[in-house]
Amino acid sequence: MRDLKHILIIRLSSMGDVAISVPVLFAFSQSNPQIILTILTKKQFAPLFRDIPLATVLLADFNKQHKGIFGLYKLSRQIRKLNIDAVADFHNVLRTKILKYLLLGIEFSQIDKARSQKKALINGSSVSPLRPTTERYADVFRNLGLNLSLKPLDFYISKQLMPATLNTLKGFSNAVIGIAPFAAYASKSYPLSKMERVITELQNDYKILLFGGGLEESEQLTKLASKYENVFSTAGKFSFEEELDIISNLKVMLSMDSSNGHMAAMLGLNVVTLWGVTHPLAGFAPFNQKAANNLLADRRKYPKIPTSIYGKYFPKGYELAIRTIQPDAVVKAVKDNL
Repeated sequence: MRDLKHILIIRLSSMGDVAISVPVLFAFSQSNPQIILTILTKKQFAPLFRDIPLATVLLADFNKQHKGIFGLYKLSRQIRKLNIDAVADFHNVLRTKILKYLLLGIEFSQIDKARSQKKALINGSSVSPLRPTTERYADVFRNLGLNLSLKPLDFYISKQLMPATLNTLKGFSNAVIGIAPFAAYASKSYPLSKMERVITELQNDYKILLFGGGLEESEQLTKLASKYENVFSTAGKFSFEEELDIISNLKVMLSMDSSNGHMAAMLGLNVVTLWGVTHPLAGFAPFNQKAANNLLADRRKYPKIPTSIYGKYFPKGYELAIRTIQPDAVVKAVKDNL
């Protein structure tokens, strides 16, 4: 076992990828409780790391303080003052490569992003599942000579909701189902007409909270929730930390292949995920979930799935692939996880 006392973790974006790192860091802290962690990330992602033992967040500000090469030099000076023993780079992008050069003399382990395997999966020359992203993050620590097993974890805690949160939720603080119906691309979003059929069935027996962000999504979710007595939209009503607290009290989250599913998984929820032009084979399924929780588009009708890793690129017509997932199957999967 290496005698490391202080490690810098780097993951700068995006929300889902940052959330995937959280259970890995919890597992690392449980296996190596003597090691201090400093996590370099952007301000908007800092709340995700709030409960990790012996961890502090170092904020990266690439718009002002740490902008450009000179800004990265300033950041490297800040990092050196922390007396870290090693860097675990979970991102491996141009900025972190520059930091590696500026931090010469400090051991630097970087994630293998498996670009060739991803390319083979997309072009159809391979159908082999890629290593889960959580394991790729864990490998960064292992390459530093540290032990880490992503066995089932016991850090999940339902947060006590603040009075202001309870007041806003009104009678929905005991909701057990969360639904996040949107994703970054339409090719990964379940049609609202089909989602309404899911909600109509589930809300007969359960209270449901809707999650989403941005003005357009908030308006759509508010309109959707207004149709039902047992459905409440959280969009635009809470801070990010309050939203995380609310999610921690649910039992199951229904989401697309999006950050909401990863945030729910990091909080220990059962997560049912709907997949359109992307696929769990790429290694981005939510952490610690049953395979049956991944509901897939019909690859007999859409054989080129996955068309891309993140869903941005797809052949004409493939944006309709997610429609092949039937609402009855979604309802059953959610109920099976309650």
